[in-house]
Amino acid sequence: MLRVSDLQVSYGGIQAVKGVSFEVFAGELVSLIGSNGAGKTTTMKAITGLLSASAGYIELNDKPIHQCKPWDLVKQGLAMVPEGRGVFTRMTIIENLQMGAYSRNDGADIDKDIERIFTTFPRLKERSHQLAGTLSGGEQQMLAMGRALMSRPSLLLLDEPSMGLSPLMVDKIFEVIQAVSAQGVTIVLVEQNASRALQIAQRAYVMESGVITLSGKAGDLLHDPKVRAAYLGE
Repeated sequence: MLRVSDLQVSYGGIQAVKGVSFEVFAGELVSLIGSNGAGKTTTMKAITGLLSASAGYIELNDKPIHQCKPWDLVKQGLAMVPEGRGVFTRMTIIENLQMGAYSRNDGADIDKDIERIFTTFPRLKERSHQLAGTLSGGEQQMLAMGRALMSRPSLLLLDEPSMGLSPLMVDKIFEVIQAVSAQGVTIVLVEQNASRALQIAQRAYVMESGVITLSGKAGDLLHDPKVRAAYLGE
């Protein structure tokens, strides 16, 4: 579904991504792990058109997308939950969810999908008319995920969804990620919590200093001594 080939991204005079290549097949949950500054978020932004690639190419369903605008990619089935959530703070929860469906014109189904999001995240329903800026970090993360799902993506990119959340909220977020994956949505998960990410992914890539240094089945990487020493504190 997604093919990234020799991707290079530079900004501010720094080459943050140095020839990264990886692929994701339909229905997979693939994790991209690495320390801060490894280039994971830059890679995600390049895939979604938020940053321009200086070299390389990106394909979605065998079509080149590295010159597409972000809003066009949403219409092609690509959505991202950004690092830091990026909710519209002065809009209500319902308005944020409606914004997630801006590329759709099936009003009745949009309302049904909002109810599905509320079933997944009951706390959002309780606060549906509350401004997003007044929510806790965990609630904002739920909202950001719900908003992305409102576009009915076939490929969902998640950038650090557990960052700054309580252990209970992390459990909830990972539970939802697995549920979305089970529904057939292809997922790329960027996550500093390498242990949790490798436990739910099928495959994974390890990124260091702008390059992919290791890849394989997530279960194998979870038990790899180098990965455990570098990312799991062992």
